[in-house]
Amino acid sequence: MESDPNGTWVDFSGGVQLLDSEDIRTAVPALLVGVCVSGAAGNLLVLLVLARDFRAGRGSEAKALLAAVAAADALLLVLCAPVRALAVYKQAWVLGRFACATADWFQHSCVVAKTLLLAVSTRAKHTPAPGATAGAAAHRGWILWAVAFAWLASMMFAIPQMLFAALRPRGGHAGVVVCVSRMPACASHFMAVFYKIYPAAAYVGPVLFTVAYYTKSLHGALNYAPSPGRQSKVTLALLCLSSTLGLLLLPEWGTFTWVRLGYRQPPAGLLLCAQALAYACGALSPLLLVTMYDDVRRGLAALCVAAACRGAKAAAAPKATEGNGAELGGPGANAVLASAEKTFPDVEHFWTGRRNTQVEEEQDPIPWEKEEKML
Repeated sequence: MESDPNGTWVDFSGGVQLLDSEDIRTAVPALLVGVCVSGAAGNLLVLLVLARDFRAGRGSEAKALLAAVAAADALLLVLCAPVRALAVYKQAWVLGRFACATADWFQHSCVVAKTLLLAVSTRAKHTPAPGATAGAAAHRGWILWAVAFAWLASMMFAIPQMLFAALRPRGGHAGVVVCVSRMPACASHFMAVFYKIYPAAAYVGPVLFTVAYYTKSLHGALNYAPSPGRQSKVTLALLCLSSTLGLLLLPEWGTFTWVRLGYRQPPAGLLLCAQALAYACGALSPLLLVTMYDDVRRGLAALCVAAACRGAKAAAAPKATEGNGAELGGPGANAVLASAEKTFPDVEHFWTGRRNTQVEEEQDPIPWEKEEKML
């Protein structure tokens, strides 16, 4: 963190942009890209599985919220991780003013939205939603309102990350700019209070509530539920998902709060580790769902079987074979069939004549046979 002549404090926004080690500048972007690719693919598969369940009539409120969580993770990994990787690799900001203003804002929006959606999932039902009835619209309606509220609240909370982001020339490097977060001195007292409330309301409170709720639900499912097997598995999966979110985001929120409350700048290694763990959280979520959520695991297996069968059918499709027109099924086959249906003129005349020939009962067509018998 560097001090400004105007009494403001400065912190890098959009990724650490002041590293001396060439190895770190290469290894960290490679790690972030790997996490981004694997995590985005996993969340896309989870979305496909959940969409397939809804089309088959096996959807539920909890699955709808988990689909929203997977979408938030996918956006975080696809749109935010590459920006951090590029900033670390270039050690400068090359994406322009708009990307500088929205980089941290959008990342915080995705992270806070995921935290709030998991908190909302505590009130969701895990049984399949009703069919095309009047109550189904109400169930879908509150889910849409909950998702919209989570995203709107997260975007509102992260507005200061957009207001205070700015481009600044990097000292000693002509024509090189970096993206920083600058807080004016006039807003320092208000923002000092805000940065104490913001992490508590967006991270600490929702995570503690979610973990406590699922811990209590798991205890109740194991001891009092009539069928503890299925209910306890679903609750355990959501508890692990919430606990993983809290643990992996703790370094990111800790360094964020530490810097913005005016304390000494954390080491660059700690900042990079916190960023990597934040993206790893989004990449581990689909893995936890696939291994611990039975419906997601079965849906993924069915999806793989369907894709394999489709590939096998395409490979076993009849191919054009060499031979006559009848084997190929082309124009030659049509010509052969047409000629077979036609009767030759001479044969047709012969059989017509034979059909018109009538033999009377009293008339013997072979009279000489009788003569031989009489002899």
